[in-house]
Amino acid sequence: MQNVLLALFITIATHVGAIAASESDSAMTQAIKAVDANVIFMRHAIAPGYGDPNHFLVSDCKTQRNLNDVGRAQAIKIGQTILETGHQFTDILSSQWCRCKDTAALLNLGYWRTFEGLNSFFEGHVDKKTSLALLNKKLASIDDGLVLMVTHQVVISAVTN
Repeated sequence: MQNVLLALFITIATHVGAIAASESDSAMTQAIKAVDANVIFMRHAIAPGYGDPNHFLVSDCKTQRNLNDVGRAQAIKIGQTILETGHQFTDILSSQWCRCKDTAALLNLGYWRTFEGLNSFFEGHVDKKTSLALLNKKLASIDDGLVLMVTHQVVISAVTN
């Protein structure tokens, strides 16, 4: 199966979460079928602010821009909505940034793991070419199933043009 990408930005997922389950099931299913998608990109839930602090460390959530209460509730609601559609993921990957990991965990859709190819290169914390090379290699290796990738807007924009 050829990989075709479906980008679901958090604003779209939020709107899906606001409509009835049968409507969201239909909307999500139709969107996946329309592009024959097997990879869904999702931007992390709401994390107020812009970029990350100057003292950013990927290993220390205290040095990062993180989800607030609204973002945590948003991730939970999106996960519940996806569960109601009956869609299941064969793999769930997350950026190593805490806001993405927290989003993946709060979605409560099953086992997830971090993947360096989803890390944000927005402020140069990681190399853009290296990240995108890792991501493109991963995308090329996906054969079957539906894969969810929780990442950053800059990564989604770069990979989906």
